[in-house]
Amino acid sequence: MPSFLRRLRADRRGVAAVEFALIAPVAILLYCGFAEITMAMMAERRAAHTAAVVADLVSQAPSVTAGDVTDIFKIGNAILSPFPAAPLKLRVTSVQADAQGVPQVQWSQSNGGLPALPAGNISGFPPALLAAGESVIMADVQYAYVSPLRITLPNALTFKDTFYLKPRRSPTVVLTGGG
Repeated sequence: MPSFLRRLRADRRGVAAVEFALIAPVAILLYCGFAEITMAMMAERRAAHTAAVVADLVSQAPSVTAGDVTDIFKIGNAILSPFPAAPLKLRVTSVQADAQGVPQVQWSQSNGGLPALPAGNISGFPPALLAAGESVIMADVQYAYVSPLRITLPNALTFKDTFYLKPRRSPTVVLTGGG
């Protein structure tokens, strides 16, 4: 083996730089991935919290107006901060079981493009949640989270959640002024 090759083989300068060049992309990808997943989890928790707060605020009153519900939706938008509120879709619905215990939509209001539910029978409602004559406030949320980095989460994630709360100060919450 020529002496030049022996010296080159024995020379250890730059090994750390080569190792760093090999490891750095993986480390940066892991760091960005963890950051994106953490931000997505925070957005999901805030969206779920928004549904809980909307249901809680509506369930505290014996009656609400359409304007009250609009204001409550604005509060829901503020809860998402620092995440953008534009992809947030909210719906609040009063459901009451009839004399046979069949859940019926009494009224429904929505915001952000989620359609309000029509009055009458409701499909997909949890069985045995309501006894005959009982009422519940149901709040639905959908949030399309788009990562600002888009490295490990290039597409939007849509979070959905539903909360059920019984009215606190009356048997039902009545919507006045529209529905």
